Amino acid sequence: MKWTRQAEEAVSKVPFFIRKRVRKRVEEEAARLNSSSVTLEHVRLCQQKYLKSMEDEVKGYQLETCFGPSGCPNRVSRDGDLIQKLEAILDNSNFKEFLKKRVKGALKLHHEFRVSVSDCPNACSRPQIADIGIIAATTPTLSSAECSGCGECVKACQEDAITLLENPPTPQIDFTKCLHCVQCARHCPTGALIEGSNGYRIIVGGKLGRRPQLGAELASIFSREQVLDQVQKIIDFHMMNNVRGERLGEVIKRARPEFMYERPLQNL
Repeated sequence: MKWTRQAEEAVSKVPFFIRKRVRKRVEEEAARLNSSSVTLEHVRLCQQKYLKSMEDEVKGYQLETCFGPSGCPNRVSRDGDLIQKLEAILDNSNFKEFLKKRVKGALKLHHEFRVSVSDCPNACSRPQIADIGIIAATTPTLSSAECSGCGECVKACQEDAITLLENPPTPQIDFTKCLHCVQCARHCPTGALIEGSNGYRIIVGGKLGRRPQLGAELASIFSREQVLDQVQKIIDFHMMNNVRGERLGEVIKRARPEFMYERPLQNL
């Protein structure tokens, strides 16, 4: 649906984490009024309704994704059902009823538990400021093909994680710097570097608000199954230790959760 400039400007002031939801509601309001375009009046009408019934809009959690499935060339994940599995875990956790028991007063959207999934390290869905951020990671691996010493892998790496050894030429990867984007393998003309095992990085405890903080990364690359196990473990910890509906980052400050220090059984 087409939006007028004034309507676009008005909705751009809405917090980014609910902007998509608000745009959908505004377009529904315009359609209800048989309008072929969205105007500033539609935005204001929707705003009035939204503020009066915000608790009805609260789902208890938000699951945000990037544009990877739409054809992003940087995408490194191909797990088609990870989002569905995560949503099932979040649904079964019944976050809205949980928050009603913890939060004094009416629920607001900033009380919701947030999970963000990005299909590459560019992290367009902002996993660093979610309660749980999940970032796809593929490990670059040396193959049996001969390295030509062209240096394309070194040029492609934005993290300066690759050193090209000589005699014979061999790319050496510093995995303390590598973000597992596999751009090095995708630029390798001989196939000496290839895309290896697929997995995910997990970031926990990020948030905005009055005391914003970036999440902390768990020390490993997790398989799909391990990601689902970790998410369930983190949610269980959050609900067990949450006092007044605060975000996960605040709960982590009070307790020493095991998942911050454990490693998965199998690293990729």
